[in-house]
Amino acid sequence: MTPMDALANWSFAVWLRTAPAVYPTLETIHILGLALVFGTIVVMDVAILRRRAELAAFAASLIPWTLFGFLIAATTGSTMFLARASDFISNSAFILKMVLISLAGVNAAMLHTRGTIDANSGLTRMQAALSIVIWIAIVTCGRWIAYV
Repeated sequence: MTPMDALANWSFAVWLRTAPAVYPTLETIHILGLALVFGTIVVMDVAILRRRAELAAFAASLIPWTLFGFLIAATTGSTMFLARASDFISNSAFILKMVLISLAGVNAAMLHTRGTIDANSGLTRMQAALSIVIWIAIVTCGRWIAYV
């Protein structure tokens, strides 16, 4: 028995797949978490692109909400993965989504570890625009998982 077979036959994974309304509920909560992540990130990125003043305070007020949304999305996403790991592991849209999430994390880490966010910096503005594109691609890949 392969590790994927063992995971697929795990009673918790079976329950996630077969119990009425569990998987759709996880999907709904996942989308709400993702909306919180995407919404706060796009608001911040647009503020950078528009050269809004007081970006440090604005970022400080948004980051906890972004992290909370990411925690929700990551927890529900990981749980949904457990239910259908063998399907997801070979799904090109899922793999691309995971790569893009990693890229978004690296981009955010680079932005937030350079010091004070400077909306007049060309690099900062490029990162903000890239962030929006990456997160749109993440959402797109998430929807395509069901169809690939």
